[in-house]
Amino acid sequence: MLGGKPLIAHSIDQGLHSAHVKRVIVSTDDTEIADIARKWGADVPFLRPQELAQDSTPDLPVYQHLLSWLESNERRTPDMLVILRPTCPIRPDGLIDQAVQKMIGTQCDSVRSGYNVGHVHPYWMLRLEDGDRAVPFMEGYSAANYYQRQMLPPLFRHNGVVDVLKSSVLLSAPPDKPNAMYGRDMRLLIVPEHSFVNIDTLFDFQMAEIMIKEGQSTCQQ
Repeated sequence: MLGGKPLIAHSIDQGLHSAHVKRVIVSTDDTEIADIARKWGADVPFLRPQELAQDSTPDLPVYQHLLSWLESNERRTPDMLVILRPTCPIRPDGLIDQAVQKMIGTQCDSVRSGYNVGHVHPYWMLRLEDGDRAVPFMEGYSAANYYQRQMLPPLFRHNGVVDVLKSSVLLSAPPDKPNAMYGRDMRLLIVPEHSFVNIDTLFDFQMAEIMIKEGQSTCQQ
């Protein structure tokens, strides 16, 4: 429970309030999660096969299974999938629709949300040699050459808050190359660093609770 409702319900709610998302589907192998998802308005037309619900299962076969199921059982394949991970309960208002609009406007293969890494930059990162000797992570690039944050070139990291994938590209991705599902033309939708939460730790969960209590939106209006 987060902010008075199940964690997964936040992403479902945001998907249902998107102008561009026509259907919210939850893929799960768990009957309890399926029941909760239906209660909050999502479709759960199948239970995911156990072999696609392991800790080591990558995203690609899960999405391909969904598209194959829709084609086999409903004779339909959506133009694109909007991926809303349940571990991201807080998203900026309008972000989902912005991502879809970028996909439509550019006709790219995928759109991923990301943020500027700021001073957490590979030019300032170190690796260890001989136990505890710190050396630059990137040869020739270090804090000695880039001694002020303003000197660092802008770099961005995807954050999993929202991904939009073109179905045709996703379906053609080979199983041994899961990241091929993003295609050759991937666009980035920049999200302010402190406007979202991706829950990996207890601290992240506590931060999400604080943001909700302070009125941070978890649902598009």
